[in-house]
Amino acid sequence: MKILITGGAGFIGSNYLTHLLNSGDSINAVKVIDKFTYAGSSKNSLNNLSDVEIIEGDICDFELMYKLIDWAELIINFAAESHVDRSIQNGSIFVQTNTLGAQNIFEIATQLDNKRVVHISTDEVYGSINVGSSLETDSLNPNSPYSASKAGADLLARSYIKTFNANINITRSCNNFGPYQFPEKFIPLAITNLLRNKKIPIYGNGENVREWIFVDEKCRAIQTIISNGGKGEIYNIGTGYLISNFNLAIKILELMGLGKEMIEFVPDRLGHDLRYSLNSEKIEKIGFKNQILFDEALKITIDWYVDNTEWWTSRIVNNIG
Repeated sequence: MKILITGGAGFIGSNYLTHLLNSGDSINAVKVIDKFTYAGSSKNSLNNLSDVEIIEGDICDFELMYKLIDWAELIINFAAESHVDRSIQNGSIFVQTNTLGAQNIFEIATQLDNKRVVHISTDEVYGSINVGSSLETDSLNPNSPYSASKAGADLLARSYIKTFNANINITRSCNNFGPYQFPEKFIPLAITNLLRNKKIPIYGNGENVREWIFVDEKCRAIQTIISNGGKGEIYNIGTGYLISNFNLAIKILELMGLGKEMIEFVPDRLGHDLRYSLNSEKIEKIGFKNQILFDEALKITIDWYVDNTEWWTSRIVNNIG
């Protein structure tokens, strides 16, 4: 199979590429396209991949994407701007990449013999829910420019599925963490701050709750959908492991041998969603169930940042994840 990975130099995309190449699956060729913005790097596990063609480009470029999608048999769209804080500061690039770029892929893939697309979305499109868990059939209620731009792509994908019988799957995942995550998101920011003797910044009172999945498990879930997913279906990818930001910070501190004095509460994010939770029964029915426990994965992640200081020191930013 010939596979095109968009955003393959980013956090999840680069981890997925490594997972794919180590999977033993029958793959004829892989191409990666990435815009190489601040969060994308050839050092994100792309080094020494002689069998992978890496192209610097924009998924909004119709002519370039037409050539690449014409070549491919499967397109996996990881390409996205993903940091909520940045979307609050300026949402235009999020709409450009996350919505219009995704639509460009859907349009071309549909034109070219209905090529298969797996589109990577987020639990944030459902918005905040106080109790229970979001189902794939629930309404989308995004509350930030980032999540709205992702919801826009999801709705466009649905329109191509319904109008053109497009061969698109949508995945909506809970929060990812693991190696090679840009140190603006909460977990790598907390770890790298502590390694520099800086405090963990926590928005508001720290009671915001998120569901978490280790990036290796996310990659395995995507492979399950590729192998067993139904045409045009949407799949939530969750673990059932929910924790508040404050309690997560405590876990990180305990694993790093530090105390609560290393927590700093800061003014809350605008429009900060209180809680996300996914019902993942649908993907479990096609063969995926999370296997790596959160505490084990968190220790792996901390150890990786401890051992890879050179990678993250050049990427430190002051934003709060």
